[in-house]
Amino acid sequence: MRPLLLGVTPVASIVLLSHHMQVLAALLAIIVLGVPHGALDGELARTILRPRLGRAWFPIFALPYLALSMLVLVAWHVAPIVTLAAFLAASVWHFGSEDAAGGSLADKLVSGGMPVAVPMLAHRADTVALFTTIIGRPLAGFASWWTVAALAWTLLAVVWTVRSMLTQQWRQVGELGLLLGGFLLLPPLTAFALYFIAVHAPNHMAALIADKRAARIRDVRSAWWLALPVTGLTVLLGVALWPLYGGPVVPRLLAVTIQGLAALTLPHMLQSAWFDRCSRSAPWTSRYLTIQKAVCH
Repeated sequence: MRPLLLGVTPVASIVLLSHHMQVLAALLAIIVLGVPHGALDGELARTILRPRLGRAWFPIFALPYLALSMLVLVAWHVAPIVTLAAFLAASVWHFGSEDAAGGSLADKLVSGGMPVAVPMLAHRADTVALFTTIIGRPLAGFASWWTVAALAWTLLAVVWTVRSMLTQQWRQVGELGLLLGGFLLLPPLTAFALYFIAVHAPNHMAALIADKRAARIRDVRSAWWLALPVTGLTVLLGVALWPLYGGPVVPRLLAVTIQGLAALTLPHMLQSAWFDRCSRSAPWTSRYLTIQKAVCH
């Protein structure tokens, strides 16, 4: 939970700002400190594709990735509420599978469900307002099944906590308690920004460094440098999309950022699953991945 402590100081500063400045600061934190962890997808793709495809690896990776992202962006405009629900459901699994990697199904659901379920229950009005801004359409409230799902998560979290205490898994209980405190006390977007930049993104980078899947990702510094090119392209894509959204600057930036995150989440999740499959199919030799005949296709 050391990464979580890194976010305490900036968040303590954010909550002293006005509402609009809080939203702006949280979004900038997500863009600058959170997006780069997903930008490492390009480096992972390079590890697998370049030995087989040479310089053609980048367009072969980037074009389907961008196509899936654009498909999600179109879905936001065609069916915003359905897309929002799908994004939240995908986020639960994505956060849980990465932040509780190696854990049980319950571990993943409890970990991944907190950033979604707690704001819905503890900050209902603020979360509805946040979602309304993101989708660009009035949202009177949550559908009944959203509330039922959030309450089901609460029950699972209580059972998980009791079981963890009985088995003396105090570290896991403590981490859950710290995150819960943040989501209960802070505004929804600020709490999510804290979680995203201080827990999820560092966990993802640390996992890549530890398992040596890409030989050039040796430490945090190298990870950041390698993430910069794709991060820059992502920001440029957001700038290109800016004219397609209307309204004041801060709500507009909120919609572009969260819809953009959702658009990147789908190919990010699919690539993670594909890369894991390739990693299991090919042996590691002295930090370099040996791609076997044609196992990853």
